[in-house]
Amino acid sequence: MLKLERLFEREGLPAFGLPEPLAAIYGGDFGVARPVLYANFVSSVDGVVALATTAESGKLISGGSEPDRFVMGLLRAAADAVLVGAGTFRKVTRALWHADSIYPAAGDLFAELRRKLGLRPHPLLVVVTASGDIDPHHPALEDALIITTPAGEARLRGALPAGARVVAADAQHLRGCALCDRLRAEGLQAILTEGGPSLAGELFREGLVDELFLTVSPRLFGRYAGDGRKSLIDGVDLAGQLTGMSLALASVRRHDSYLFLRYSR
Repeated sequence: MLKLERLFEREGLPAFGLPEPLAAIYGGDFGVARPVLYANFVSSVDGVVALATTAESGKLISGGSEPDRFVMGLLRAAADAVLVGAGTFRKVTRALWHADSIYPAAGDLFAELRRKLGLRPHPLLVVVTASGDIDPHHPALEDALIITTPAGEARLRGALPAGARVVAADAQHLRGCALCDRLRAEGLQAILTEGGPSLAGELFREGLVDELFLTVSPRLFGRYAGDGRKSLIDGVDLAGQLTGMSLALASVRRHDSYLFLRYSR
């Protein structure tokens, strides 16, 4: 049976009281505070989280790792909403951003956890797109909130499924505090962002990300100028006085050569 080895965990972390089989796989209990905005990424050892390819980068970087998919499922199972940028959305052509879709083997347990937490059956998908250049027939849009500009709304008008809802805002309200304020106004308290690096960069720059869950995959990709490969934070400078943004290590888990890190800001 899949089981993550717990190497370190800070005392006092939130705990839901996971169903015992989930706790056995995860190597202990798990929880997140509410309200919270938490990010999940998989990175190569040399820091690459996105590749210049039409295929989904995370799957390529993780090598389809089973424990990584389990952790993704657990994080989704705790979320009111999953927030993604348009670039990430376009790369995932058929999948849903549900806990059971990424790790079906624990689908019933994820559903049990969501019922215990008083959550709807699946997290709401939130897609941020300035242009509206997304596939309106993507199956994930059957239950989605799309935050876009007036131009993006015009592009999508009449093309979306009945379950999709569009909110139009000016471009400056598609990022950062204004975006989070909008999601809080929707009653979304536990928000998981799965990328991409540009959206994550904006959220980190404005100090909005409370926790980072990072899977380190035992792979090296290398980089060269103009190759389109991106690190976790892209398009913003967090260096400040050349000290960068400090994070506090909250837990470390391991499976074979993969590390599962949790940081708080």
